Amino acid sequence: MANTEAVLKEAMTSIEGVLGVALVDYSSGMALGTIGGSKDLDLSVASAGNTDVVRAKVRTMEQLGLKDEIEDILITLGTQYHLIRLLKGRGNNGLFLYLALDKDRSNLAMARHQLKRIEVQLDV
Repeated sequence: MANTEAVLKEAMTSIEGVLGVALVDYSSGMALGTIGGSKDLDLSVASAGNTDVVRAKVRTMEQLGLKDEIEDILITLGTQYHLIRLLKGRGNNGLFLYLALDKDRSNLAMARHQLKRIEVQLDV
């Protein structure tokens, strides 16, 4: 098991095209850890905003009576992918990993695969 900092560092170094990564508590909207970002990608602002996305989707699923779990949420921009992966497992409820990728330098399928692999290492 790895701590937050180690998992975020692994995501930054092992996933091609990463612009930034954050571990977020979606009950509070607070980033528990961030690595990367830029003046154009404030990970604290992105974490709070993506918390609203997760909450809206969870609420919609409840209203529809869907008895399923969200694996991930993909937001595709002109030049970026934003991937939100809800964490499952012991002690990880209410958390998600947020990953921003450069579309030209990343492979979305590989990024999803790597993020899933990295998720199981996290011990919060």
